[in-house]
Formats: sequence, structure tokens, C-alpha cells
Amino acid sequence: MFSVKHIGDHLTIGLWNIYNQTVKYNTIRYKGGKTMDPVAFEIYGISIRWYGILLSTGIIAGILLAYYEAKRLGYDPEYIIDLALWCIPAAVIGARLYYVIFEWSYYKGNIMKIINIREGGLAIHGALIAAVIAGYIFTKAKKISFWNTADITAPSIILGQAIGRWGNFVNQEAHGGPTDLPWGIMVDGVKVHPTFLYESLWNICVFIFLLIYSRKKKVEGEVFLLYGILYSVGRFWIEALRTDSLMFMGMRQAQIISVVIIAAFTSIIIFRRKMKNNTGDDAPDIAEK
Repeated sequence: MFSVKHIGDHLTIGLWNIYNQTVKYNTIRYKGGKTMDPVAFEIYGISIRWYGILLSTGIIAGILLAYYEAKRLGYDPEYIIDLALWCIPAAVIGARLYYVIFEWSYYKGNIMKIINIREGGLAIHGALIAAVIAGYIFTKAKKISFWNTADITAPSIILGQAIGRWGNFVNQEAHGGPTDLPWGIMVDGVKVHPTFLYESLWNICVFIFLLIYSRKKKVEGEVFLLYGILYSVGRFWIEALRTDSLMFMGMRQAQIISVVIIAAFTSIIIFRRKMKNNTGDDAPDIAEK
């Protein structure tokens, strides 16, 4: 039977066991004592990388959860599959374009590498922006509630992020600066903050909270809006530890966007709650007009 506690416990224990093994040996090893090979296996000469496997695992887990949630709430769960077919390609394109824009100084001299995403280089904020736009267009076309759909998918999004962050570990990217803490990991001979782990664990906590809160939300859209706020709070703190931040005018762009999301989404929650208190109904759903 589906259980919020079950999912959280198994996911946390599984990821923590993997990490404990990593810390035990300072880093995951493979042949010759080198760091973990980012290539999982090959099929007819085509390399299948752990980064892609972990991202795909996160996406599949998210779709399955959203499918269940839609069914639990009395919606036709098949529309979740249709939604995924719209949002996933948009998210990948948005994530890559966002990253390339902020790293244009590199890619302008390596144009062909723009389409090579197997080695990383996907920005979550770009993915979210593109997916939300695609999701809004989808709900508008299907004449279904944008806010309800966003609430159903919010826990799935953060679950996918929690799993996908481990792809950064395999690629030895998105880590922090030097540290003497016992849970640090070795990257190029230096012990550093495992910021991928911090974000993954934070996302799991947010995921569990959203699943619980979704059973008692006060207005439509609140679960999704809380997802944006809580993820941004964690990301703002974790981003300060990273050494590979995308920059904008000398500032970490992820922190800038996190502050904007926290302020904007908090304002929307307050507005929608006031509208409900004044009228007895949620604020008009723009996707239902």
C-alpha cells in the first residue's frame, strides 16, 4: 500500500547507504583505482552514461507518482502521460539553453558541444521555466485546471530532482569547496563539500512535506507554490557552497532566482488565500477561463 513514510524511509536509506560506501572509500572506485567511470555500459558502441540513467530514473519515478496521485484524486491518470510528453522535452531543451546562455563564453567557440548533454550542463531553473510554460499551454489546450495539475506534479518534480542530483556526483560536478568535515568527498585529490548530497537530502525532506501537505492544502496551487519556495530556500543556501555557479553580473544567478521565486510565490499564496477568504472560492484559475 502507498505510504508517504514508506517512500521517504526507503529513498533516504537507499541514498544514504550509497553515500556511506562512497565516504568509506573516499570516492567510488572502478578499475585501476580511478574514480567511478561515468559510462555505465555501451550498446553497439554507444556509451550509456550514469548521468542519463539517473536523470531517467528520476523522471520515471516522478511520472509514476503523479499518475498515482491523479488517480487518487479522481482524475483520469492518463493525462499525466500526455502532460509528460509535453513537459519533459521542453524541460530538457530549457535546461540546456539556460545553461548555454550563462556559459556562452565557452560555447561560442564550441558550437557543436551545445547539443551534447550526456556529460552534464543542464540547469534546473531553465528546466522548470520551460516545463511550467509547456504545462500551462497543455492545461489551456485540454481545458483542465493549471493549479490542480501543478499541485499533483509538484511532489513528483522534487522527487525527480532528489534522484537526478546523483548524476552530478558521478560526473564529479556541482560540488562545493574544500572541507574537513567527515562526510566530504574526494575530487581531484581535494576533499570537498558534497553539495549534490545536501540538495538531494533537502529535496527528499521537501518531497515528504509536500506529500503530507497535499492532503490538507487550503487553496489550489499551494502545493506547487510551496515546492517553489522550499526548494529555493535550500538552493539559496547550498548554492553559496558550490564552486561552479552560473554567474550574472558578479552574482550567483541561482541565488538571485531563488530570492525572486520565494518573494513571488509567497505573494501569490497570500493573494490566493485572501481571495478565498473574501469570496469563499480560490482565485480564478487562469487555465480555466
